[in-house]
Parts: sequence; C-alpha cells; structure tokens
Amino acid sequence: MKKRAAEIKRETRETSIRAKLALDGAGEARVRTGIPFLNHMLELFARHSLCNLELRAKGDLAVDYHHTVEDVGLVLGEALNRALGDRKGIVRYGWAVVPMDESLSRVAMDLGGRPYLVYEVEPRKRKIRDFDLGLIEEFFRAFTVQGRMNLHIKTMYGKEPHHIYESVFKAVARALGMACARDPRVRGVPSSKGRI
Repeated sequence: MKKRAAEIKRETRETSIRAKLALDGAGEARVRTGIPFLNHMLELFARHSLCNLELRAKGDLAVDYHHTVEDVGLVLGEALNRALGDRKGIVRYGWAVVPMDESLSRVAMDLGGRPYLVYEVEPRKRKIRDFDLGLIEEFFRAFTVQGRMNLHIKTMYGKEPHHIYESVFKAVARALGMACARDPRVRGVPSSKGRI
C-alpha cells in the first residue's frame, strides 16, 4: 500500500518552516514553533488524528506571531494535500463533536478539493497569555486553502478559552482522521464527477 506522507519546506523573509506529515501514523508529534500555545494545539492535532507530525518553525516572533501562525497553517495544509495525493479510496467526509470540560465543539469537513472555511468560535477572552486567539482563525483559513478542503468549525458553548481551543483542535483532528481513512469499497475518487 502506498505510503501517504509528505515533507514541505517554506522559506520567506518572515518565516522558515519545515514539516513532515504521515497520515497513517500513531499520533506522534515533535513540534517547535517558538509559540508554546500553538505547539500544544498541534500536538493535540497529531495525537487525535493519528497522524505523525514533525514541524519546526522559525519566525519573526519579535514583530508578531501572525506570520508564523499563518505560515504554519499553509505548510500543514500543503503537506496534507500532498500526502493525500489523488485522494483515491478515501472516505472524504469527516465530522466530530468533542467536549473539553465545559466546552463543546462541532467540526465537519469535506476533502473534496473545494476550499471554504466556516469558523464560529468566540471566546470571552481575546488572549491566552500573549497569544492572540484571533490568529487561530488565520491558521485554519490557511490550512483549509492549502489542504483543499471545506471545513466548518463551531464552538457550541464554553467559558475557558484553553478548553474551547482544545475541543476545536481535537474535533478537527478526529474529523480529519475519519475523512482521510481508506474505505476499500471506494473505487477511484469519492466523487460523482470522477475527479477531485
């Protein structure tokens, strides 16, 4: 069976990022972005999607976290797209509803090649320590475009921002694991058009 993995490098004047993603992994993660909260979320993402992820990012963090967070999303999405290849034999759709203490998030995704993000997450606080939580939407927008997916994220309720974002990343991970899974009944690509 063909190995579903990819390695991506992205170099700009603002960031330097290298990522390895293996879809058929065991949830192992080695992540260093210089942003502890983002590291934690990406580790959760790997663990609960059962993808193996190695990611190293160096960015202009003294200026802002924005460039690094967005570019990590771009690189992770591109790695996913390459690892999926022609997308033959995949389930294509995935969904999850994941609680984290008082928070609950719902995610649905379609790996059908049409990028679109619906993002409905509104925590009461705007920051966790010095991390601007608005950057998470930028991360998922970049991930969605480069990953060529339709992604809907909605937090149903929650109070503590850390719990809210843990439930979001875990739900995205679980949905991705489902959507990427191989289904032996699927012949070719899972689309009536005959291509994705």
